[in-house]
Order: sequence, then structure tokens, then C-alpha cells
Amino acid sequence: MNKSVWIVDDDQSIRWVLEKALTRENLSHRSFTNPNDVLNALERESPQVLISDIRMPRGSGLDLLQHVKASHPHLPVIVMTAYSDLDSAVSSFQSGAFEYLTKPFDLDRAIELIRRAIGESERAQSVAKEPRYWQQETPEIIGQAPAMQEVFRAIGRLAQSHATVLITGESGTGKELVARALHKHSPRAKGAFVTLNTTAIPKELLESELFGHERGAVPGAQTLRRGRFEQADGGTLFLDEIGDMPFDLQTRLLRVLTDGHFYRIGGHDPIRANVRIIAATYQNLESRVSAGLFREDLLHRLNVIRLRLPALRERVEDIPLLARHFMQSCAKNLGVEPKRLSDAALVEIAHKPFSGNVRQLENLCHWLTVMSPAVEIGVSDLPADLATETASAAPHPALAPQAAAITPAKIASGDWEGTLGRLAVKMLQDGDKQVFDALTSRFEKVVLQAALEVTRGRRVEAAQRLGIGRNTITRKLQELGIDD
Repeated sequence: MNKSVWIVDDDQSIRWVLEKALTRENLSHRSFTNPNDVLNALERESPQVLISDIRMPRGSGLDLLQHVKASHPHLPVIVMTAYSDLDSAVSSFQSGAFEYLTKPFDLDRAIELIRRAIGESERAQSVAKEPRYWQQETPEIIGQAPAMQEVFRAIGRLAQSHATVLITGESGTGKELVARALHKHSPRAKGAFVTLNTTAIPKELLESELFGHERGAVPGAQTLRRGRFEQADGGTLFLDEIGDMPFDLQTRLLRVLTDGHFYRIGGHDPIRANVRIIAATYQNLESRVSAGLFREDLLHRLNVIRLRLPALRERVEDIPLLARHFMQSCAKNLGVEPKRLSDAALVEIAHKPFSGNVRQLENLCHWLTVMSPAVEIGVSDLPADLATETASAAPHPALAPQAAAITPAKIASGDWEGTLGRLAVKMLQDGDKQVFDALTSRFEKVVLQAALEVTRGRRVEAAQRLGIGRNTITRKLQELGIDD
């Protein structure tokens, strides 16, 4: 039996690159152009590792994966694809893939994965999972950037889990979308997906929303009300903006997560609900714990699995892909012919900061679909407020010239680290004795001023967004001489 690495891809260049790399590693290999030839060969022999493309003219890599895992359950399969979407990633993991490799891939990483897969094949592991996959439709979440691929992998690995998940990320990054994907691709998919935004409901009503109330327990309660926990029984409860939950209610939530039961307001009989908790926040919960605003024991209960969603500026390469997708979906929702973004417009959009992240990009595409008279949208058709947002990222006059080297615009574009490094080199060469303190002071000034601009001078909100305490921001503003 010839133990080697089998490559399945209709693209000759991909096969050639992998063949050369495997030869350099002294790994035996064999190549195929379509899944049918692989299935025929598997009747006579089997490899140590199978590497397969997903989309090929003469067959699907996911279908091949299904057949392979049914007949050779211990054979590690690495799937490759140039189409980077959540459905492909989840379908691959659900069907038993060893790993998911996005084209164009790093060759060293590919070889590392292959060696790990070889080690896996040498250890007999029983895989008693029935193959499952979803039909390819409009992707739930789109992203080719490495940071998004990590999110896809995490969702795939969590597909058979009931674990509590904490999703972090800036506003507009798609936290609820990821929560829905986690529910959809979980054993609880047939149960309810219930959401509760803790900031959207007044504090005095929030407890009733969560746990329900008996008739007459609260003013105006004419009938018994089932809370979100009961509504989500057998499914998933998504608690959005968990960092803003009132402290006393955090105690009740912790008790439910610990004991598994709760009481309706005014009730005397304990109620048990089989609920998976997915929580989300834009805030740094560790900082809120330090500031006495969030219970540390509740953080540990929620922080079983943490998923961080990247800001759009961390996945700039996804902006054209997302923009095209949103232009299509907006046109479909409005029942009109889709408009096309010119290459120049896509380049212009990709250079915008998008402080509102993916949600802001989607809103832009909706605006263009409704308001732009042109079928092909050029740079001149883009709204003026995009240019205004870029201009508003310039340093505040109160910070110039002290913070001219590090500006919010440079922070948003990702260029600030290089600028900071060059400034540090110059100061060190000039013989400055307090380089670290001076640069730290400049950086803090810019970040604090930016937070105050976003919150229109509201210190408490600025502190919350920065993940620091209100006493800390007050002290820093005084030390740095910033007037809010």
C-alpha cells in the first residue's frame, strides 16, 4: 500500500506548486484532476493525507470529502478553496475535514498542515460523526482576510458544541451575525434563537424581559409573561452588549448560569431552561471588572470560548468583496437592477476608514443603490460624507503640533506604527532621555481626544468605549491638559 499525499485540483499550477514543495520535503505524492479518479483509486489503495479543492468542473470537493469520510474515516482531508465564505468552512468541518486552507495559501503553512495531518493519520482515531453539509447559497458571512478565516474555523470547530461563547468586537463588525451562525450550525439549530440587547431595554424592565413575571407581579402585568430564558428553551439565548448589563442583574444571571434554574418575578417555583448562552460586547470586560462595573465571576462563566471579530480596517482586502455583495443584496431586496461599482470607486472605498465597520459599508451600498443615477458607480457618485469622515480623522487642533507624528487618520489606516517607529528612532538619535514617556503621552493624547470627539465630550461614555474607568480618564485628561 503506497502511503503518500494525494492532491486533487483541476488547477495545474496549484498541483505543480504542491508537488515541488512535497518533493523538497521528501514526501511521496500523487496528483489527480477530478474527484472521480480519486474515488476509483481509493478502491485499490489509500494515501496518508488527501488535499482537495472544493469547486472543480468535474465534481465537488465536499462531495468527495463525504465519500472519503464514509469509506476511510481515519484519512485526514485538507480542503482548499479560493471562495472564502462561512458555508464552505463550516461544511468542510462538519463533513470531517482535518483543516481548511484558503487560496492563495502560504506554502510553509500548507506543508506544516500536511505534516500534522500525517501525524494524525498515524494515530487511529474513531470518527463517529455522520457527514453533513449545507447547500451553497448566499454566504452568511463573507471574508477572505486571515482574521475572518480564523472566525470561520472557530465556527466550524464549535459546530457540535454547546459551549458558552463570548463574542467581542467593535460596533458594526457583525457580532449578531456570528451568533446566528453559531446557532444555525449547532445541535440546537432546530430550537429558537432568542436575542436581547441589554442597552435597548430600560433597566427596570430588563429583569422581566430576561426571566418573565407572574400575573400582577409588576405594575400593568395583567397576564403571566415568559421571559427570554423560557422562550429560548432548547435553543440559544444571545445577550448583546452584555458589558452594559446592570450590576444587580449580573448577579441574577450568574445564579442562573451556575444553578441552571431561575424564578419569574413574583414566582415561587423554580424554572429550568436548557439554554445555550452566547454573549457579545464591544467593551473590554476585564477593564470593566477592574473598574468595578462587571462581575469577575460572571466574566469567567461567559468567557468559556472567546471569539474576537476584526474591525473592517483589519480586513481591508475584504472591502471590495463585501461591497459587491451588498450592492447585489440591496438591489434584490429593493426589487431593482443591481448597480456596479467601478474599479476606481472600489479603490476609493477601500481607502476609507469605515469607523462603523461592515454595517457602515452596507449602509453606503444601500445609499448608492437608491440614490446614484448611474448604473456604473464612479468616484464622483460616492457621497460627500465619506470624504468628510476621512477629513475628520485629522488631528484635533488642541493636539497640534505635539501629536502631529501620530494622528487618528494614521491609526485608522494602520500606518501609525511605522510613523511611531520612525519618530522613536529620530528622538533616540537626537539623544532624548525621556523617549518612552514622551511617546506614550502623545499616543494617549490622540486616543483620548479621538474618544471625546466620538462621544462629543461625554467623559463617562468615552471611558466606557476605551475600556478604562471614569476616574482614570479624568486623571489622564488633567495630566495631559486635554479640555473635553
